[in-house]
Amino acid sequence: MLRRDLLAVRSGLTGDDAWKAAAVLAEHALELPELARAGTVAAYVSVGSEPGTRVLLDALHARGTRVLLPVLLPDNDLDWAAYEGQDSLVRVRHQGKIELLEPSGARLGPQAVLEADAVLLPGLAVDGHGNRLGRGGGSYDRVLARLERSGADPALVVLLYDSEVIAHLPAEAHDHPVHAVVTPSGTRRFR
Repeated sequence: MLRRDLLAVRSGLTGDDAWKAAAVLAEHALELPELARAGTVAAYVSVGSEPGTRVLLDALHARGTRVLLPVLLPDNDLDWAAYEGQDSLVRVRHQGKIELLEPSGARLGPQAVLEADAVLLPGLAVDGHGNRLGRGGGSYDRVLARLERSGADPALVVLLYDSEVIAHLPAEAHDHPVHAVVTPSGTRRFR
């Protein structure tokens, strides 16, 4: 119910509103010390009405940051490949799922995310404790569990619209709070 309501609000955004929000999100995200000093950032290519990431991806790539992007596997886990600019992205339609833009380069394996100094996570909402509500596919829950098992401790950052920072979300034992949320109005830290 909550996911459906949040997605309905997102779908009401105009393309112009989404583009303006993406530019401001990139500006705020690039000011984060966690991203400024990161040698490697695991990120994602936004789809549909998600807060836009492409301006941010290009800015990180231009400053020399190694950007890893996910490749969706048949079991919903994520492989990774390096981002080499907009021309390195290809449209991939996954069986029974949404069409995604994925990197066309060599696959680095699901463990490649362990090299990230910061991980940008998609989400639908975050609460005042840093609990993130994802889309429900479980791909990023696997990524977060993999990071925890390995002892890796990258900065976990979610990009959202202002209205998606809410007071409380139900959290389960396997949920991993994020460290910061970036919205068009600024950044909020939870750690």
